[in-house]
Amino acid sequence: MHSEQTGPGIGAGCGAALRQAREAAGMSVEQVASQLRMTVRAVANLEADDWSSLGAPVFVRGQLRSYARLLGVDIEPYIEQTPVASVAPSTLVSHTHTPGYQRFAEQIGRRAIYVAITAAIAVPVWLGTRSHFGGSDLAVQSLDVPAATTQVEVDPAQPRNTPRRTPLVASIASLPSQSQGAPALTITFNGDSWVEILGPDNQQVLERGLLTVGQQRSYKVGEVGRIKLGNVNAVEVQRAGVAVDLEPFSRANVARFTLSSDGSLAPVAN
Repeated sequence: MHSEQTGPGIGAGCGAALRQAREAAGMSVEQVASQLRMTVRAVANLEADDWSSLGAPVFVRGQLRSYARLLGVDIEPYIEQTPVASVAPSTLVSHTHTPGYQRFAEQIGRRAIYVAITAAIAVPVWLGTRSHFGGSDLAVQSLDVPAATTQVEVDPAQPRNTPRRTPLVASIASLPSQSQGAPALTITFNGDSWVEILGPDNQQVLERGLLTVGQQRSYKVGEVGRIKLGNVNAVEVQRAGVAVDLEPFSRANVARFTLSSDGSLAPVAN
């Protein structure tokens, strides 16, 4: 009942137990593949204990457990027959995290730039208008007492003085700094999962490797483009604090989706 082909770190005999349970349930390989959203070839390889084409051991374990849950079979004793090879997590360097002191310095810098621009525009305008409005030329009249009307004889031969136009004073208020909004997307890992996260251009690699239990990644709108998550059962995704159902984006226990400019999620073709 045990196949000679065994995946690394996974005990033999799982495939035989799953095949017997499927036949006892009267299900075909095609029906199982449809319900698990796997290919027929992947289901056949699981039953044959041929996991060489199914990816890393962590993905194979997730697919076997999904198959076992569908049939109501306990395959943990088969998986634990041989020790699972420990996988050292890859050292990931986050390119999106910004320290708090750096954000504070950027805010102060932006405000200083706004103040400098305001001063560069308002001061010359104020100095230019000051020369046109001298203290001796302005007469302040009370609103309660009407000003005395004085009739002035105008000599037709003398040219009339053209009234001076009052220049407009432009003022630019200091612009408020952009508030730091909540993350648009938060990914929490409840188990080991392989990830690949690309930038908005879908070319720059922000994250690629195996993340372990307890790790978390947060991204804002415009920071990421395409996201691929392996072992979906061990990953929790939240959009603006609300849990996201990854089933529409998943196939063979791998989720693929994109984060648009408005923060919505959309599936990808491959």
